[in-house]
Amino acid sequence: MSVSTAAADQSLCTPLPVLGRDVRVPLVTGGEVTYAALDYAASAPALQRVWDDVAAYAPYYGSVHRGAGYLSQLSTDLFENSRATVAEFLGCRDSDQVVFTRSTTDSLNLLAAALPADCQVFVFETEHHASLLPWRDARVNFLNAPRTPAQAVETLERALAARDPYGPALVCVTGASNVTGELWPVKELAAAAHAHGARIVLDAAQLAPHHPLDIAELDVDWVAFSGHKLYAPFGSGVLAGRADWLQSAEPYLAGGGASRKVARRADGGVDVEWHTTAARHEAGSPNVIGVYSIASACKALTEAGFDSLVEREQRLVTKVLEGLADVDAVRVLSLFGDDAPRVGVISFVVDGWNSSHFAAALSAEYGIGVRDGLFCAHPLVRTLLGSDPQDPGECGAPEAEPGERSLNAIRVSFGAGTPDEHVERFIGAVGELVRDGAKWNYRTEEGRCVPAV
Repeated sequence: MSVSTAAADQSLCTPLPVLGRDVRVPLVTGGEVTYAALDYAASAPALQRVWDDVAAYAPYYGSVHRGAGYLSQLSTDLFENSRATVAEFLGCRDSDQVVFTRSTTDSLNLLAAALPADCQVFVFETEHHASLLPWRDARVNFLNAPRTPAQAVETLERALAARDPYGPALVCVTGASNVTGELWPVKELAAAAHAHGARIVLDAAQLAPHHPLDIAELDVDWVAFSGHKLYAPFGSGVLAGRADWLQSAEPYLAGGGASRKVARRADGGVDVEWHTTAARHEAGSPNVIGVYSIASACKALTEAGFDSLVEREQRLVTKVLEGLADVDAVRVLSLFGDDAPRVGVISFVVDGWNSSHFAAALSAEYGIGVRDGLFCAHPLVRTLLGSDPQDPGECGAPEAEPGERSLNAIRVSFGAGTPDEHVERFIGAVGELVRDGAKWNYRTEEGRCVPAV
């Protein structure tokens, strides 16, 4: 399926069609309203184009790489063509591999399992847990949160300069924060890493859906992202980049598809020859529909005009920031300052409100879905809220009753499928809640703030 020129021009001023755009939800105050999905940073709604492509393929579903029949051959071609589509979308170099995984988390755990012995890993405390936690078998150096992009580069350079210069090293950094939405100086960080003999992996979970991405231009060694952030369904992800560490490592999973040749030995054991291609880390029957969904989303964003989508999203970012700035009780969270470039991800706190209470009221009284909590980036949110980054906390769990202060925040996030009306409703709802208070009573139930009934 291709997108017409008219549709591409239309994307300059209108959102791309997504699933759920017409869903109606009830309000506790009576009536119902079209649901405003403003939690894209957790999972973006699937593009209608992606769903249509999957539905068109579904009758031709077959096993890949193993069948002689027509449907198996068709599915194999579709699977490998999807790999080529993703490689083109990411600007991969000719020598790069695209490995299909379950998610960003899975991708980074795969890379962690492929690290050479005695590898040092450098990661900022500002990372999502998917980037912060996989490196359990390496020597990990956690870097303090920088307050400017330049400070991020300086912090990394100092840390790398102090390391053992003869061993392997990896830097892991986000492209856009899942908490503040701020863009990180990826190209400069990559240059610093390479100048000190280290490699770098980019967590692009929040960057890829919001901004064109070019591995070769950024000069990063690997990129990881998830399909469910990129307007595709759950259950698929990508790790793309250099092949050598991946080829040298034991397969992430041992099984069919990863092996080229298996033979019994005379002593009763088994000799295995593993693939050196991406198949080495794709054991088992692959998620063909998930992979095709990612490729379809990549094509849809490209054909719609990614630069135009970015321009429209930036207009929404400005509208939200200006709307929140007009409410004195609201404080927007930022590492790099109010003017720092960011994608459509914005977190904030409201004086006098428990964050879970505020998010619950937005949902129950206005039909607006946002996220509250620590966003699986506990040290970063703690730092931004002025508490000890080592303080404990649970993702999404309030630490106070409604009306009491909590060490959590509220996150609003949006993208290519967000109508202007959803953003305008959100801004109006924030102002009304701060000015007039909630119209309903709320209570804490199993760690969540919910309307009292």
